[in-house]
Amino acid sequence: MKDFEFFEHTADAKFKAYGKTLEEAFSNAARAMYTIITDISKVKPKKSYLVEVSAKKKESLLFDFISKLVYLTDTEGFLLSDVQTLKIIPMDSSYSLNAVLLGDVAGLHELSTQVKAPTYSDMFIKEEKGLVTLQMVLDI
Repeated sequence: MKDFEFFEHTADAKFKAYGKTLEEAFSNAARAMYTIITDISKVKPKKSYLVEVSAKKKESLLFDFISKLVYLTDTEGFLLSDVQTLKIIPMDSSYSLNAVLLGDVAGLHELSTQVKAPTYSDMFIKEEKGLVTLQMVLDI
């Protein structure tokens, strides 16, 4: 099974991320986003960042998570090497996400594209037995 794949889009970047669990699919979505920006295989895990977001719906949680990653990249120059841990905790009427991300600063790596923001366009999260597929379009 692929972690993620990209699809043609007129002006933006569109991908699907896969996982056996929702957490794995979200982790692969983060990897897909950073693969658009740089070759993440060359990014060393020198720094760690804790990311915490919560939302009422899974789609909003994904949007807020990717927004937080864009913010980290824009403000801290963070580039992802790997997702060390990612937990999604269902609450009474919402979801909470806690992740530890490993990476390095952008100044040491070649950047190919800038991701401006996630969008809700064409977004979906599909959960089947043993497979979670999510799709997202990023404004570049």
